[in-house]
Amino acid sequence: MATPEQGKNYSYADWETWEGRWELINGKAYDMTPVPSSEHQFVVGELYFSLRRFFQNKQCFVFVAPFDVFLGQKDDEEAPDDIVHPDIAIICDKKQIRKKGGYGAPALVVEVLSPSTALKDDNEKFYAYQRHGVREYWIVDAANQMVHVYYLQEGTYQRIATYGQQDTLHSAQFKELSIPLAPLFAWS
Repeated sequence: MATPEQGKNYSYADWETWEGRWELINGKAYDMTPVPSSEHQFVVGELYFSLRRFFQNKQCFVFVAPFDVFLGQKDDEEAPDDIVHPDIAIICDKKQIRKKGGYGAPALVVEVLSPSTALKDDNEKFYAYQRHGVREYWIVDAANQMVHVYYLQEGTYQRIATYGQQDTLHSAQFKELSIPLAPLFAWS
């Protein structure tokens, strides 16, 4: 088992040899340690609970990290371009779900910002999700008690809304999905 070096470009074949939890975005390796904070996990848990309850008995499946999502421009499952670990992924095509994780763009991805990952979530992951066709992307900024909702339109993310602590979040693609945010930010 190997450990990647910073500044080098890597492939999926390299990623398979690494120890620990790593993301691979645009050929760059991102270490998924240390473990997220208690506040981060609380927010992820609250969102997972709301999303799981909404999607129960529907054709979509809710996954929470650690969960590998393999994204590629080609249909080659053996050589994805990017491997990410979203905090939450909603997959609505059961054929995308395999033993090792999800293959192809989830319908919805949620990332909860941490001080160590905020820049990556706002930049590298944002553009990777956009490039690979993730229809909806939520960026949860727990420190500022806000959720930014982006929706893919003609290949580019458009910010549909920014919701605050006292608001109710509404999904851009799942019209009946709404989540009151006060409980989500109750930790602060």
